Amino acid sequence: MAERYGGKFSPNASPVSPGGRRPRRSRLGARVNFLFILPFLLVLTAFQQQPVGMAADLFAFGILMLAAWLTREGLRAEQEFEARRVAKRPAIPRKIFASVLTGLGLAVAGYAPETPSLLNSSLFAILGCVLHFLAFGPDPLKHKGVADGDAFQTDRVARAVDEAERHLSAMKEAIRGAGVSALNRRVDAFAETAREMFRVVEDDPRDLTGARRFLGVYLLGARDATTQFADLYARSKNETARSEYEALLDDLEGSFTARTEKMLLDDKSNLDVEIEVLRERLAREGIKGQ
Repeated sequence: MAERYGGKFSPNASPVSPGGRRPRRSRLGARVNFLFILPFLLVLTAFQQQPVGMAADLFAFGILMLAAWLTREGLRAEQEFEARRVAKRPAIPRKIFASVLTGLGLAVAGYAPETPSLLNSSLFAILGCVLHFLAFGPDPLKHKGVADGDAFQTDRVARAVDEAERHLSAMKEAIRGAGVSALNRRVDAFAETAREMFRVVEDDPRDLTGARRFLGVYLLGARDATTQFADLYARSKNETARSEYEALLDDLEGSFTARTEKMLLDDKSNLDVEIEVLRERLAREGIKGQ
């Protein structure tokens, strides 16, 4: 069945996400791909050497590939960390470990069995570690948005949002199996709507109680429904199922939007009450507003 093209220059294209924010550009680009490509030079040269040199090159290849993988995962974790208003630092400093492994891999690669030199290997190690660190930077080393006095509350919010983000990621991964780009965009739009609620809860952890069903039960159900629909549609191209799934997304998006707006209105009402109480207290103290 024909499908309308939806690229960035199409008439109905929308450069801004439904939540009013432009999509964050991914940092996973050419630099990371280069880290995966360069070590293969060692494989090409390894089999032209004596056994000791071949073993050293292959060992260095393994170390550098591990460093590349850690760098990519570290950048992904940092990207998710920066996208959140409340977030705990990554448990494992992947990029820092990758810097150390890059230096170690280059030191092993620069080892020459015929003329072994500790100085040369040390220089390779230092240069590799420093250049990798300068290119990719350190991992986030401190929690974000976690105040000392509210650590328990913000930790609850961080765990709830982490779980909700996993459900959204599973939805986006599952819908790709349907093979319809329009549905991919539709799930992305719903994810942005859900994340608006995440941001409100992160700004005021007191809203977590009212939003917990949405972050847990509703998104879990949406994930399961997406998985089942994608499997069915990939096999049968059932348009009735597609219509029902899109209607489900519309209902969910409306529910999330309504709940988010209610939380914002409640926050404003609470602020109005606090302002009124403060005015009454100032009036009793004989202080008049200007």
